[in-house]
Amino acid sequence: MRQRVVRVALTAALVAVVLLAVPLALVIRSSLYAGQRDTLERAALAGAVRVSPDYPAGDPVELPAPPAGGHLGLYDTRLGLRAGSGPRTGDATVRRALGATVVRGHSGGDLTVTVPVSHAERVIGVVRASSPAGAVRDRVLAAWAVLAGACALALTVAVLIARRQARALAAPLEDLSRHCRAVTAGDLSARAAASSIAEIGQVARTHNEMLHSLSELLRHERDFTANASHQLRTPLTGLQLTLEAALAQEDDARLRPAVEEALATTRRLHGTVEEVLRLSRSRGLARSAVPDTAVSRLVRDVEGRWHGLFARDGRRLECETRDVPDDVRVPGGPVAEILGVLLDNARVHGRGTVRLTVRDLGDALAFDVGDEGEADGETARLFDRGHSGGPGAGIGLALARDLAVSLGGRLSLAGGRPTTFTLLVPVHQDGDGDGGG
Repeated sequence: MRQRVVRVALTAALVAVVLLAVPLALVIRSSLYAGQRDTLERAALAGAVRVSPDYPAGDPVELPAPPAGGHLGLYDTRLGLRAGSGPRTGDATVRRALGATVVRGHSGGDLTVTVPVSHAERVIGVVRASSPAGAVRDRVLAAWAVLAGACALALTVAVLIARRQARALAAPLEDLSRHCRAVTAGDLSARAAASSIAEIGQVARTHNEMLHSLSELLRHERDFTANASHQLRTPLTGLQLTLEAALAQEDDARLRPAVEEALATTRRLHGTVEEVLRLSRSRGLARSAVPDTAVSRLVRDVEGRWHGLFARDGRRLECETRDVPDDVRVPGGPVAEILGVLLDNARVHGRGTVRLTVRDLGDALAFDVGDEGEADGETARLFDRGHSGGPGAGIGLALARDLAVSLGGRLSLAGGRPTTFTLLVPVHQDGDGDGGG
């Protein structure tokens, strides 16, 4: 911005200088040449006054001193030099002056002025005054040099003032930009400083007010999530302990599977609460999670959890891992939650056989979840929170996308006919401390 302000100011100053300097330069040139011709004309008139009407008969003529560096001479009607200095034979300007007119012109690199001498209504001679045109040209160039120096000084002053003003304008905007970057990096306590420039100060105040409102909103949301998670964890932990105690004391073989399933469901629900709490603390930014679960085990657990639900609806669930190494690990909790959302979405909104396929992409794993249905409605809004194409609150896919981002991965709709969602997750192998694949 600073350079733009300086360029604008310099351009404006340059245009103003050109519009003023060029006409002024022309006026200076015209004035100097006109002044020199006036000087020559006065010298010629002064000489003409001293010419006696009897000079053709030999009466001596005393002409005044010629202009500095020039000549002053008297010519008769036959163009001969009779007194003073100048060319021996009169030139074209002398010949024209015999017509009883004052003539200004050039001759042989000189500025010339010729004045006729009259007696009894008859021209009896011509006084010619001349000076080198180069002397006037040197004066013009010297004046132009002074003018150019003044223009350069004006432009220099304009640049200095423009740079100062640019700093004054850019400094509060740069400060506001730094605070915006700090906010982007997660520092919601950053505040823009006030500015002496009214418009920028208003922007800074509006920015701070908006940031305060956002901070309060985020604080309320985080507090709500933390409170809800805390309040849910406590009864879930108690329920889990109760089920474990009941499982240890239960002798009825008919009730034992139900208690085991309830205990497993409680544990999964406890893990879901923990993942939601972790996501709320991540503020939507990518955070590394511990890669604690092998992919093959994760797929088996997901299949065991969802196979029965699809079987009750008369549908099939097929799970397949394609050449995925046994030592590849992923964050089991978040990935299981995302796959759970995708499988539940396929169970509620899809139809036919559901397939979960894991593909090895080298530095990432691709989890494809597809069914035989079609993605209806606005596919671009599938991941918008609150948007739902059917039964449901429209939160699942948005939550799954946020979980994927928190892992440094990505969730996308890979195909609409048939519906296929793809989850990309960075891979970790045993002994790979930095998480490379």
